Amino acid sequence: MQEAVFSSSSTGFRIRAAQSQAADHRVRHGLAAHGLAPRGFAGWAERLAASLFFTFFPSDCRICNSPLLRVSRLPVCVDCLSGLTPLTGSYCAVCGAAIHLPAYLDPDQVDSDAASNAGEVRCLLCQRVDPPFERAVAFGSYESGLRDLIHILKFQRVRPAAAVLGRALAETVAELEKAMPVGKIAVVPVPLYKGKQAERGFNQAEMIARDAMKHLARPKRFDLCASVLVRRRDTGSQIGLTSHQRRENLRGAFAVTDPTQILNRDILLIDDVYTTGTTASECARVLLRAGAARVWVATVARTLKISDTISLAVPPEETSPEDTGEEGSEYRERIAAHG
Repeated sequence: MQEAVFSSSSTGFRIRAAQSQAADHRVRHGLAAHGLAPRGFAGWAERLAASLFFTFFPSDCRICNSPLLRVSRLPVCVDCLSGLTPLTGSYCAVCGAAIHLPAYLDPDQVDSDAASNAGEVRCLLCQRVDPPFERAVAFGSYESGLRDLIHILKFQRVRPAAAVLGRALAETVAELEKAMPVGKIAVVPVPLYKGKQAERGFNQAEMIARDAMKHLARPKRFDLCASVLVRRRDTGSQIGLTSHQRRENLRGAFAVTDPTQILNRDILLIDDVYTTGTTASECARVLLRAGAARVWVATVARTLKISDTISLAVPPEETSPEDTGEEGSEYRERIAAHG
């Protein structure tokens, strides 16, 4: 995942002599920052060569704007790629929402049964309403470098970013695979509307899925079914919509083209980002109605908010926010997304 890069398109050509001096300044500081600055004649020659390189082919990291020191197709520096770290902490065993375990569930202070079950704790919502999928997992949090890299793929259309995101997703799928039943798994990317895909030139979910499958220990176990699920209409952006509005916006938007490809099979639904779960839930419902046995969800990133949670020691009815004003309103919206 650690790959230094170069792209000549991000800053344009700078070929005037005055700009050459600025390039040399960038080179020296960039090399020093990475611990790569040689000394003596070799250092002078390297700086000269790099200065000329940056003068005629200047490029900065698309995430942190530091100068790129090596040639590659992906304009993101080593440090930013190294910062793509997996999730840590406690998460709902079903929907993957971040949870906060009370202090009295500290594994050091509870018996072994409670400690072992703590890793399988569900958020309050998943205890009340089962989502249509078996489990949803994500590699990392949808913020900082990971969010920027997804945007570089989707909106700047830098396709090599899909390889990095695919490797990250493969790590998550490898863990999820341990919970999946035996047999061949149908991999279904969340589709784009045909107009949107034509405009972008690709479906990022499909690209990431293809790259992820290259890095799985048993790739032949996974069967990519890229066209079995389609988006029948343009649903537009869902930014700013409540969970209930998102579900209404997506109702009837997806369809299965060939039910025989998924009949009685376990499905691995792939997407780039899991936000509220509305899209994953709607896709899962459509796949199940078409005859799928179970649906599992894996995404590169997910938005993280501390979920409504309960301890294993507290009954659900004692902690429900259903009737508590604004908090209860958000809870009901999330129920709509699940339901």
